[in-house]
Amino acid sequence: MTLSHVTVTRYVTPLREGGSLPGIVEADDLGTYVCKFRGAGQGLRVLVAEVIVAGLARALDIPTPDQVVLDLDANIARYEADEEVQDLLNASSGLNLGIDFLPGAFGYDAAYQPDPALAGRILWLDALTANVDRSWRNPNLLVWGGTLQAIDHGASLYFHHSWPGGGGSPERFAAQPYDLSEHVLGAYVAQAAAQAPALRSRLGEASLAKVLDDVPDEWLEPVPGAEDPAELRARYGAFLRARLDGDRPWEPRG
Repeated sequence: MTLSHVTVTRYVTPLREGGSLPGIVEADDLGTYVCKFRGAGQGLRVLVAEVIVAGLARALDIPTPDQVVLDLDANIARYEADEEVQDLLNASSGLNLGIDFLPGAFGYDAAYQPDPALAGRILWLDALTANVDRSWRNPNLLVWGGTLQAIDHGASLYFHHSWPGGGGSPERFAAQPYDLSEHVLGAYVAQAAAQAPALRSRLGEASLAKVLDDVPDEWLEPVPGAEDPAELRARYGAFLRARLDGDRPWEPRG
């Protein structure tokens, strides 16, 4: 899946959950999107994680909203009265991430019984990508059209936040266990474990390369030892490949 590029035509309203202040926008393809802004405090690496993990989710048959690249003209900020929003829009001129807005979706809670196999796949994906943000405090799951949708993957792939100083290694990431004690789908460990061999088989070299190709070059910031987008994609691939290979102490076991 290659992400489409569309242009923001209108900023509609902020979503004030969390600290990144995403917003609802309309675009020239007549779509409505949740915009994750490049100028938010977490920086571009959060957008990279969103794209990579959503791509992995699709490869694993996990529903997740479609994504686009949103081209934002800072002139849109002139029409906003909120100074905080103005500052964010001005800081986000250029390419941002758009996530399809799902009208009528509602948040996951204990009253909803997910498909056990799907719940197991989500748990396995979160363990693979070291997602620390899928607890009852913040499930980051929506129910839309009767289907569970995994959203908000920016807290995954924590290892890339150490790259500006050159820190971190694929081997260290591969050996890092995953704490699923507070995971909202922690009851589905057995389903995750049963599907693990099949899930790993879906994430071969070609599949990973396809996922990484969706990340816009502009979001891949040079770091020591990886100065261009191709080298950065290779580095992400090395970290994920190391996690998938070997003993896999992170993998849920039922």
